[in-house]
Amino acid sequence: MTSPWYSEIWRIALLLAAGWLLGHFVGSPSWGLVAVLLAYILWQLLNLKKLYAWLADARNSETPSSGGAWGTVFYRLQRLDAKHQEERRASQDLLERYKLATRALPEATVTLGAGGEIELINDAAGRLLGLKDPEDLGRPITNLIRIPDFVEFMGKRDYRETLDLPSPAVDGIALSVRVVELNEIGKRLLLARDISRVRKLEQVRRDFIANVSHEMKSPLTVIKGYAESLLDDCSEHTVKWRKPLTQINQQTVRLCDIVEDLLQLSNLETSPDNKALAPVDMPALVSSLLEEAIELSKGRHQLDSDVDKELFLLGSFNELYSAFSNIVFNAVRYTPTGGRVEVRWYRDTAGGARFEVSDTGPGIAAEHLPRLTERFYRVNQARSRELGGTGLGLAIVKHVLLRHDARLEVESRLDEGSAFRCIFPTARVCGKTSPRGSAVPRSDRHGQPGDRELA
Repeated sequence: MTSPWYSEIWRIALLLAAGWLLGHFVGSPSWGLVAVLLAYILWQLLNLKKLYAWLADARNSETPSSGGAWGTVFYRLQRLDAKHQEERRASQDLLERYKLATRALPEATVTLGAGGEIELINDAAGRLLGLKDPEDLGRPITNLIRIPDFVEFMGKRDYRETLDLPSPAVDGIALSVRVVELNEIGKRLLLARDISRVRKLEQVRRDFIANVSHEMKSPLTVIKGYAESLLDDCSEHTVKWRKPLTQINQQTVRLCDIVEDLLQLSNLETSPDNKALAPVDMPALVSSLLEEAIELSKGRHQLDSDVDKELFLLGSFNELYSAFSNIVFNAVRYTPTGGRVEVRWYRDTAGGARFEVSDTGPGIAAEHLPRLTERFYRVNQARSRELGGTGLGLAIVKHVLLRHDARLEVESRLDEGSAFRCIFPTARVCGKTSPRGSAVPRSDRHGQPGDRELA
């Protein structure tokens, strides 16, 4: 097929030849050429005018028609316009389906542009977040939901975690908010789920555990007292009962320890975080822990320490002591005779602080590490029961660290040992000063310090 541009060149050549002949007959070939060129230019301007008029109102006007190269151009434009209209209808249909699916979602769903402006709101978002469609479209969501935690969460641009916050529109409703990145240009999808029922169930569970533990404490104390009294009786009538009485006493003590840990966990979960922070004398706390670790080890281990004596921590002395004692005593208890346990308290390179306990014990398999802080989770059932733990120690550690804006990091390899690190942010670190802490708590569990369970 001949290109329209070659045809147009031939057309111009023929027009010029005709103009020259016409001018030659009238005695002026140059004027004939000028006349033809002016006519050609006017024809081009007319086609440009048609094109401009169509481009200005392409939706409501038909594609113009013409001859020559312009006819081909208009034909191609007509084909492109038809294709564009078809794609536009398909996109519009897809958008309507997306809106319909989004509106049907039970979760509050908001589509956000690169600048955080609202592009789409479903019905649940209007009910749970108080957003209005179409009034709020195009407005930044942080201008409409002014909860400080939410504004900070949206500003971080790190959406790996979720955010729990009260509904800004409905009293008594708790929401869990997460954000998903949609593409590379910054569009995001905000999802808010009603977790009020889950919160209520968690509260019922916590209340139940706390009430049951509290009610069990008194009868267990009575049973324990009578069992110890009978064991202290050395008469001939009680000698044959010494073994069952000893087992009763041991199991009663274990139940008392579980009840005590459950009550402590319940208190950590239900009591508000202590915002009135006091500096904790960490060197003194670690020193006391080492003394009890030495007593527990009875010379079976090598105990080393590395403590920054100028580094203090803002928090609760008793809570931190409870958490750290669990980790230290676990290391001593699970490390075989002749092994080594090292306790460190130091400032990290980021300006925060770390409490680290490493040992040369049997180690923990990788598949167990994510579940270590679960309640009653045990790596080795038989060995854990033999050592008398409750299965709640690291759960207590996790809750204490959460209350101190810290996190637990565990490294372990089988037959090589383990390392537990409590990592505190810079905001919790302070220099040496006079701490307003209580005396170091001593364990009253049958003469053993901090009877806690690793897993």
